[in-house]
Order: sequence, then structure tokens, then C-alpha cells
Amino acid sequence: MGSLTETNPSLWVRTTGPAPIHGPLGHDITVDVAVVGAGLAGLTAARLLAADGATVAVLDAGPICAGVTGYTTAKVTSLHSLKYASLRSSFGAERAAGYAAANEAAIRKITELAHSDGIDCELEPAAAFTYTCEADQVASIEEEVDAATQAGLLASFTTDTELPYDVLAAIRVDDQAQFHPRMFCLGLAEAIIGAGGSVYERTRALELDGRTVVTDRGRVTSDAVVVTTHIPFVDTGGYFGRMEPKRSYALAAQVRGERPRGMYISVEQPTRSVRSTASGWLVISGEGHKVGHDDDTRQRYEALEAWTTEHFDTEPIEHRWSAQDYSPADGLPFIGRLPGHEGAFVATGFGKWGMTNGVVSAMILNDLVQGRANPWEAVFDATRVALKQSAKGVVSENVDVAKRFVGDRLAGLRAPDADELAPGDGGIVTLDGDTVAAFRDEDGTLHPLSPTCTHLGCRVSFNTAERSWDCPCHGSRFDLDGHVIQGPATKDLLPKGL
Repeated sequence: MGSLTETNPSLWVRTTGPAPIHGPLGHDITVDVAVVGAGLAGLTAARLLAADGATVAVLDAGPICAGVTGYTTAKVTSLHSLKYASLRSSFGAERAAGYAAANEAAIRKITELAHSDGIDCELEPAAAFTYTCEADQVASIEEEVDAATQAGLLASFTTDTELPYDVLAAIRVDDQAQFHPRMFCLGLAEAIIGAGGSVYERTRALELDGRTVVTDRGRVTSDAVVVTTHIPFVDTGGYFGRMEPKRSYALAAQVRGERPRGMYISVEQPTRSVRSTASGWLVISGEGHKVGHDDDTRQRYEALEAWTTEHFDTEPIEHRWSAQDYSPADGLPFIGRLPGHEGAFVATGFGKWGMTNGVVSAMILNDLVQGRANPWEAVFDATRVALKQSAKGVVSENVDVAKRFVGDRLAGLRAPDADELAPGDGGIVTLDGDTVAAFRDEDGTLHPLSPTCTHLGCRVSFNTAERSWDCPCHGSRFDLDGHVIQGPATKDLLPKGL
């Protein structure tokens, strides 16, 4: 998600200061492996590939680790809310156990790389908790303890937490971790370059021509292509139609007195996620919703702040940010071979648990590129169909897309006049008889754009908190000038004349 020019930079972005600048691709190159996407998944994959002797080039449309990884809550854990009961029900106990084993291995891999590459990233051990404050959810916690234990995690039931309010039930898993994700990724980039690889920022991948990545700066030809752009920039595989794009919100503040040292997430809605950092910050997140389906996202920050100040004695809140992720309809990330492209591999759909699943993907894809078997390849198989497990979610998601596609155009027929936009506001309005997406800046200047997402033609919505144009169908995002912030779109919104 996004770039360092986001309206609300994250704690991780603000506390890393100026990062080393990696120039854009300047000419056509040839390497063993092209990695598209410089977040945790892509950089870890590149690091592992380089360690195995491959020449690697990492490409990103923005600065490294300024997208989804730079806007996470950075919990390094295998405990993913109520994941194991769900996986056991949908796929069986063996598949759930494979998911657990892969994520536990990812925790060990992050620790190993931080130590071997000498990366100072505030990595520290922490216990993880999924909890409830509601009596009707206690049974869900008990079921998750059973499923997680069967999957191989050392999980236990407890009511004892560090939270300053009553918890009726919780599942606890020890020997997990937390860290500063951007510090870790910047360290990985240095290690990649030290191993003979290269990193290119401000280089947007536009299409995949065989095993050549075509960018706006040149072509990268390789023996293998690894796509880790959060959602693939190519539509092969139809992943955009099998996942739901969701936004969630976070804030960080210093706490007066004691603060929780574990990592917590609630079962009930709206979600409340709590963790602390080694440098003293309390990070609270939640308020998730589908992208483009909130008329005023500023209310999400207000709700989080009110909840935080009610339960914790904090200094004034200094950092606010939001993140975007994709949740697969069947509940499992897609990691493996990219359908329709020989020699290309993909990782997407981490379902808000990208710290471990991103590293899981790196380990799997490294093995696949090197021609080795991987014990978890079948668990996350990117070519799977899983009709039984995903049918309900896919149908619901695509019915919603159809409603937005038609409904937003009908709404455009009665869009307000552009003159009604106040300074600092944006929306779908009528300008000289034409429907446009327009933002009026503080000095009164209007910035009109085409309201049509360049991915598949849905109508964008204005995100009031982040001041961006977000597609409610598949999650593409654009800045106020129409430039792509996040795919699957690769083309900017067209400007409209005044």
C-alpha cells in the first residue's frame, strides 16, 4: 500500500528516517530472477535466492518497504485470530497443521536473518493472544485452542492477560515475536546488494512478457519471475476476483506507566489489536472494512482514539495510519506457480497476516525457483480452485462488485455539482455536465479526474482520511493527481479538463 507520501505515514516509516535511495531501472537488464515487489515477501525471497547463488533484481513502483509491509502492525506470530478452527473445518486437520508449521518456520527464519545479517530491527520475543470480552465467544476460543493444539502449536487457554479490562477467555501461544518491519526490510535490501543483487525503486511493472518484466523504465529478462506485489499486477489467475480488499486503521502513542508486552487481537467486532514496541510505543489497530465502502474514513481514527484513551493512559497520539490487505475467499494465501506463465511465481492474499505468511511465501518460492521440493507447497498452492471452500465468498464478492459497477453509475446520474465541494473535500461530482472524481484543495483549486478505475472500470470512491481515490471493487488506489498508489491497476486515472 502506498508510498512515503501517504497522508498519514506509519510509525515504522516515520521512525526510520531517510532511507538509502535506490535509483530506478535505467536500461534493459538480464538476471537469473526478477522479483517484483520490495516488501517483506519480495525482499526475503530475493535474500534467500541471492544466498543460493542467483543473480537477483528487485523492482518496486515506490520506495522499498513503503507499501503494505511499512503499514502493518508487525506481529510475527502463527496465531492468526481463529484461523485453525476455520482451516480444520474447511480443509482438514492435516492442512491446518501444515499452515502452522510453515508459519512457525517463518518466525525462525526472521530471527535467523536478523542475526546473520546483523539487522537491528527491535526484534524481541512476545506471547500472542486471541481474546474475547463477550460470553458468547468463549466457545470459539475453546475450539481454537483445540484446533491450534491439534495443528502443532503450543497453545493454551487462559483468562490472565496484561490488558486493562476484563477478558473472559483467551488463547495464548508463547515463543512468538515482534519487530520494526521497515528496519528489517532495509537491512534485507543491504544484504541483497552485498550478495551481488540489485534493487530498483520508482520502477513500475506493467506487464509480463514470457519471463520478461516490462516496466516503465525498461525490461528485465530472467529465468524466473517472482511476483510479490501484494496483489499481482497481471490478472492471470483471477486472484482479484477471489479475494476481498480490506482496509484497517492503526495509531501509536507513548503510554504513561505499564503497557502490555504481549500481542493481542479480539474476536469480536470491531476488532481491537494491541501490542507494544521495544522503543515504548503502544500500537492499537482495528476498525476494518471493505475498501471504498465507508463514506467518511476519518471516523475510523476517531473511534480508535476514543477506545484507546478510554482504556490506556497515553500521551497525545502522535501516529495514525491505515493499511490495505486482501483476504482470500477460502482462507488460505495463494503461494506458488503463477497460472499461465511458465517460470513465474506468485504470493498474494495474506489475509492481514503478512509478516509470517510473507516469509512463508519467500521460502516456498525460493525452493520452487531452485527446482526443489517444499513441504508446504501443497498447503498454499496458488493454482488451486477449492470450489467448496471458496464458493460462498467468491459469489458474495463478485455480486458486490456487480452492484457497485451498476449502482455507482446510477448514483453518478444524480451526482452533486462540483461547486458544492468545500476546500479539503473530494467526491464524485458533476462538472460541466460530465461526471468526474474531483478534489478541491485548501486554496480552492479543483482537481478533476476520470472516476473510472483503470483496472476493470469500476467507479472510484474518495477516502477522506487518506485523501486518495479507492476502487471499491478490487482495491486499486490512486493519489489526488490520479497516480497509482496500489494495484491491481497499473495505469493512472485520466485527468479531466476544467
